[in-house]
Amino acid sequence: MSKPHILILGAPGAGKGTQSKHIVETFGVEHVTTGDALRANKDMDISDMDTEYDTPREYMDRGELVPDAVVNAIVEEALSSADGYVLDGYPRNLEQAEELSEMTDLDVILSLDVDTEELVDRLTGRRVCTECGTNFHVKYSQPEEEGVCDECGGELHQRDDDTEETVRERLRVFEENTQPVIDFYEGRDEFASIDGEQAPDDVWADVKAAIESRT
Repeated sequence: MSKPHILILGAPGAGKGTQSKHIVETFGVEHVTTGDALRANKDMDISDMDTEYDTPREYMDRGELVPDAVVNAIVEEALSSADGYVLDGYPRNLEQAEELSEMTDLDVILSLDVDTEELVDRLTGRRVCTECGTNFHVKYSQPEEEGVCDECGGELHQRDDDTEETVRERLRVFEENTQPVIDFYEGRDEFASIDGEQAPDDVWADVKAAIESRT
């Protein structure tokens, strides 16, 4: 039997990365994220796509958004070479969701539901090591010594995009662009809404059950 095709949806801070890691380990699929796919294909020749630049790298180096058409092509390439996958971070809008329907068949669509105030709490409390990049949290995953990384002894700091103002803007953009994607999938047999406010192990139990009942 072929390995499952899984899409995981949720706002920043909902736990997609944590649950995707469990899915990869348990079901033997690849974790396909837009960021990883872009980095892996940044020198892809897109000169035939009538875009401003000839490679994704040129957009990325300038800090510009890579056009949807290029992202679509890169995701399609990543999915076509994967023996089963959990897709994380795509589609980000309704147009990409419609494009994804043309690329592949999904077996499971997971939506991690978390209240906005809980997401703000999670994201603003994150602290990252300046040396090794390990993540901690002031409430949920505290280091042994405040402000010091357990892994390497580096200093912990709050990223610029984890301030409350920035977090609320990120969540507003998600609501505006990606909520219609969830609405697009809701009601399908493949769709499962997961309570993402539970303890991580309980979220995983629900995720695993949803996948197993649909594959």
